[in-house]
Amino acid sequence: MSTSARPVIGLDDVTVGWNGVQALSGVTGTFLEGSLTAILGPNGAGKSTLLKTITGQLAARSGKVTIHDPFRGGISLLPQISEIDRSFPITTYDLVSMGAWRRVGAFRRYDKGERQRIHEALATVGLTDKSRDLISSLSGGQMQRALFARLIVCDAPVMILDEPFTAVDEGTCDLLLQILLGWHREGRTVLVVLHDAALVRECFPQTLLLARQVVSWGDTATVLTDANLDRARSLALGGF
Repeated sequence: MSTSARPVIGLDDVTVGWNGVQALSGVTGTFLEGSLTAILGPNGAGKSTLLKTITGQLAARSGKVTIHDPFRGGISLLPQISEIDRSFPITTYDLVSMGAWRRVGAFRRYDKGERQRIHEALATVGLTDKSRDLISSLSGGQMQRALFARLIVCDAPVMILDEPFTAVDEGTCDLLLQILLGWHREGRTVLVVLHDAALVRECFPQTLLLARQVVSWGDTATVLTDANLDRARSLALGGF
């Protein structure tokens, strides 16, 4: 990541809460272009809330989220797999093809180039033979692969992923991690909510340690100290 990298997402004293519960308090900082950032923290730390606030699904009670030009409109989100309605009767191919909607619209026919992107994405995640299966028939790992394929088709400059490796087998985790690291090598900005501190130390150069407020944000080696982790645990309910 260049020291002159442009700001992509700015957070200015962002506070989020509802029904008298404060989920995030005074979060301030900037995600830079080309950065690969893990968002880590105890259960109840507000990690998913932060992603939903950045992507506009939740409104900040105070403070401001800024998506800087030219990245406005160029963000793709992989939600937690538990938030996907898998009873909806669509095929794996249809799910992956949704990644092209920003370019072609929801109801226009896909040209040869778009269809090729979809087939290549399915091949990348090893789901070519599942393309015509309903998503309700996919295993958890296969469903996560399909969601990654949708992101590949979307081809956005900013990728935001919420717990992408939860409840998947080791082989799927390794494959999806390599895809994610490939996006970083291509210069995309990638934000990932994770629970595995060892994985973060090994693969993620930047970390935001969150406990309903910023505990530490910066180079991973500097952020993930025993003192910071202990402070995060004391500030948020639950544990890693």
